[in-house]
Amino acid sequence: MSRNRSHTQHSDHQITLDLGDNVPPTAPASAAKSEAVDHSGLLASLAQTDALLEQWQQAEWLRPLDVGFARLIGKLAEEQGEAPRPLVLLLAALASHQVGRGHVCIDLTNLLADAGTTLSLPPEEPRDTFTEPEATQRNQVKPEDLLAGITLSRFQSALASTCTVSDGSLTTPLVLNGTRLYLRRFWRYEQRIADGILQRLALPTPLADPASAPARTLSEALGQLFRSPEPVNYQKLACALAARNRFAVITGGPGTGKTTTVVNLLAALQSVAGQSPERSGRKFRIRLAAPTGKAAARLNESIGGAVSRLPLSGLPGNVVPADIPTRVTTLHRLLGSRPDTRKFRHNRDNPLLVDILVIDEASMVDVDLMASVFDALPASAQLILLGDKDQLASVDAGAVLGELCQRAVIAHYTPDTARWLAAITAEPVPDTLIDPNGRAMDQAVAMLRKSYRFEEGSGIRKLAEAVNTSALDSAVLRQIREAEFEDVVWLNGHQPKPDLEATLEQICRHAITGSPEAFRNAGQARVVNGKELPPPVGYRHYLERMQDQDLTETSPREEWDALALQVLEAFNDFQILCALRKGPWGVEGLNDRVARHLLAEKLIPRAEGWYAGRPVLVTGNDYNLGLMNGDIGITFRVPWDKTANGEARDTLRVAFPSGDSTGGIRWISPSRLQQLETVYAMTVHKSQGSEFNHTCLVLPDRLSPVLTRELIYTGITRARNWFSLITGNQDVLRDAVGQQVVRASGLALRLGEG
Repeated sequence: MSRNRSHTQHSDHQITLDLGDNVPPTAPASAAKSEAVDHSGLLASLAQTDALLEQWQQAEWLRPLDVGFARLIGKLAEEQGEAPRPLVLLLAALASHQVGRGHVCIDLTNLLADAGTTLSLPPEEPRDTFTEPEATQRNQVKPEDLLAGITLSRFQSALASTCTVSDGSLTTPLVLNGTRLYLRRFWRYEQRIADGILQRLALPTPLADPASAPARTLSEALGQLFRSPEPVNYQKLACALAARNRFAVITGGPGTGKTTTVVNLLAALQSVAGQSPERSGRKFRIRLAAPTGKAAARLNESIGGAVSRLPLSGLPGNVVPADIPTRVTTLHRLLGSRPDTRKFRHNRDNPLLVDILVIDEASMVDVDLMASVFDALPASAQLILLGDKDQLASVDAGAVLGELCQRAVIAHYTPDTARWLAAITAEPVPDTLIDPNGRAMDQAVAMLRKSYRFEEGSGIRKLAEAVNTSALDSAVLRQIREAEFEDVVWLNGHQPKPDLEATLEQICRHAITGSPEAFRNAGQARVVNGKELPPPVGYRHYLERMQDQDLTETSPREEWDALALQVLEAFNDFQILCALRKGPWGVEGLNDRVARHLLAEKLIPRAEGWYAGRPVLVTGNDYNLGLMNGDIGITFRVPWDKTANGEARDTLRVAFPSGDSTGGIRWISPSRLQQLETVYAMTVHKSQGSEFNHTCLVLPDRLSPVLTRELIYTGITRARNWFSLITGNQDVLRDAVGQQVVRASGLALRLGEG
């Protein structure tokens, strides 16, 4: 089970519950009993159970929301003339707790088998994140002790005999599906996603017959778009597979060409549309979206170039560049977000006007948002998800892309699918990817398997692969300690348990310069794809770029915009990533320390409040300002305001990229920015959808539930050309790779049954 624990406080199930007719479902079959330990007295009365939940809340094991939800379940039962059951209230609180940790449900079987691991209670985060004394934590009754005498049949009997739980056929606040207990809203999300996928997979497609005219057009288009001499062109196979289905997933690691693949796919689909008599030559209406502003901006940057390189001349269907969209929007903007509500303007009653929707960085999309996507799509619209299945899952509940790609490595293509792919692409499908028992969902998932970004000798590539396959052995660790790779260095790899203060000082010095001297050949003369790279840098680089200018109040705004773009690009050359938010190893502590070191170096005028040079990260969507969660801006001092007598007066403005692929700048007054934080350091979660020339990953001095294989892999793969690692304890790196996120959900099971 997951050891990952979200720090986000959710308000997903505040009091908006419809009880319906409250007819209890039939109790599921019981399971074998486990040995009992006598803590049953704590579940003997509502008062004792409530007191226990209150203690767990005070110890920060549970959120106030979790305890409040349990109490609400008790009140709803009383309103229906039923005596509240302590065990049901306990499970309600735990189900809510699991949603806060990113799970869609709580699996009762896993809960009984290993409650401590399933719930991550008590929390195993570094002690400096606790607000309660360690003794208080130690004296709490742990869930595994409390539940040791409980059997699965007792769970199921209690849940079956209350009006607050049903099998989903009634509008009860809790839903029991097999051994999985859901908050009703999340059960409905999962159901809508599964239904949306299965309905699309079942739709007939004119491409099913390789001899049909549309299939021949697709084959001709793919033959022109892909002309590489590779033994197996997985991009071409992915395009064909995605073209055949109304729902498709294309997954792959960094540099495997997801953007190139989808642009070629869209060109091929437009070619088919242009030759289709049923469409009278009308091209598909295509929209591109990403979950965050940063992810959308990054795709904006890359997709325009990919479209410009398309060999469209002579492509069937008279495809022109304008047929392939290059503008990317956020999902919230696409769906029509409504302030102060989870509802969107586009839904089943007001669907999007779109034939094909492409969502990039789909690993960041939670079940709530994905369900809203399916609600807003016309029934016949094609949905294509792009993303890296091995990255961190969404901050909020669910791991949709990860579940859809559980079987992607071995593909499980049926012989019929393999024959179709070979007929359309003239590409052989390796025998290892063929499975006569492949499921319907398997036939819609394509995995890109060759990296074009990282060369064979790249340390970033080798380290990411070692982490992802749990092959982080002593040989790889020695290589990064000794800087044997050109692009990777473990700055304190020779210190098993370095001194805290000395390490934090090292992080700050590294943040200023980027420590080029620590890399092989001091980062000099490194050639990638025939081009020599500049050495790695730190934050001094962008701050000196800011200071190295002579613009005045008479300088045209275009020159200020050009400077801002240069500085933002320079800032993107280095970024510290952290696993934690709080404490000396977290973003809060490091942002403060780095700022004070930059002040000491006279690179910034102050270390608190607003000042020229302060980088900020937007932490919530602001549609009035056109800013999205994840946007990064830099604060400038500009001479644009006037005094009463008309003289120029310096004032602060924050420069953000326009986000519309035009290369423009938005200048916003700091007073208008409400949801933001300084961003010398950011969490690995916040870095998803971003890429930095030089990334420094900071790991704390002890293991935590948030430290997982997915987090380490995501941190490493945010680096484009240089990667540095600083740890508070050598063992934490290896131990973290041994922890994997497994979020409780029933989506994969639903799709497997389909």
